[in-house]
Amino acid sequence: MEDRFHIVKLWQEQDPESIIQKYKDDVVAINCNMSHKISYKLMSALPSLELIATFSVGFDHIDLDAAKARGIKVTNTPDILCQETADTGLALLLATAKRVAEGDMFVRVGKWLSGELPLGTSLANKTIGIVGLGGIGTKVAKRCEAFEMTVVYYGPREKDTPYRYYDDITTMAQDCDMMILTCPGGEETANLIDANILEALGPKGILINIARGSVVDEPALVHALQNDIIAGAGLDVYFNEPHVPEELISMDNVVLLPHIGSATLETRIMMGQLVIDNILAHFDGRELLTEVKI
Repeated sequence: MEDRFHIVKLWQEQDPESIIQKYKDDVVAINCNMSHKISYKLMSALPSLELIATFSVGFDHIDLDAAKARGIKVTNTPDILCQETADTGLALLLATAKRVAEGDMFVRVGKWLSGELPLGTSLANKTIGIVGLGGIGTKVAKRCEAFEMTVVYYGPREKDTPYRYYDDITTMAQDCDMMILTCPGGEETANLIDANILEALGPKGILINIARGSVVDEPALVHALQNDIIAGAGLDVYFNEPHVPEELISMDNVVLLPHIGSATLETRIMMGQLVIDNILAHFDGRELLTEVKI
C-alpha cells in the first residue's frame, strides 16, 4: 500500500486527533477493524473520504447511514473467514460440553491425584440450534452434522436447507440441547438472547457465542450460569471487549476465548489481502470485490 498511498498509521500516534486534523482534507480511505468506531463525526471531519475498508465481516461499527448520505463506499471481508470462525465455534462447543478447559486445569493443579473430573456431555444425538444461518452458520451446521447432531435454525427468513426452521427463537431454545450464535450484531439483534431465552434453553443447555457480545444480555447470562438456569457457555465475544465480567472468569462451567474467531495466520493474511484488493480496485476505477450494500 505504501507504494501507492501515503499511509497515516493512527495506531502508532500519541495524539490521533491532531493527526486527523493535520491530514483531514487529504484522507480518501479508511482501513479499520471492529475495534474502531467509524462515526458520523469522524466522516464529517474528512471531506475527501471515499472509501471505508473494514478488516472484518461485521460492519456494525460503521455508521452506514452517514456513509450512504455522503456516498462513501464500504467494503468488508466476508466468506473467507467463515470456515475459521465455524471451527472456533465447534472448538468452544466441544470444550464446554467435554469440560476441556476445566479438565486441563484439573490436571495442572493436581486434582486428578485425589479425584475424578465430573462427567461431560456428549454431542451425538443432541439438537443444536443455530441462530443465523449465514455463511458461518452454514459451516457450523455441516460440522455439527459430522458429530451426529440434529441441526435446527432460527433467522429472519426460512432458507433452502435440509434443516428445520423456527420463526420463533424461544420455541427453538425449548427444543434445543445446545445453541450457537452466528448472527450479525447491531440494533436488530441487540440482547436477542435474554433471560427468557436462557430459561427456555434450560438447565442442561449450553450456549456458544461466536457472533457479537451485543447479541447476549450479559447480566442475564451471568445470572443464568450462577443459578443453574443453563449448564454452561462458551464465549469468544463480549459486550465490552476486552473487559470480561469477573463473574464469568470465576466460573468452571464457562470457556472463554479472547475474540479469536478468525485468528489464524492463513485466514488473517487472506483478509488483509482482500482489504488491499478492495482499496486498489476503488482507486483504479474497478468494481469493488466485496462491497457492503447500503
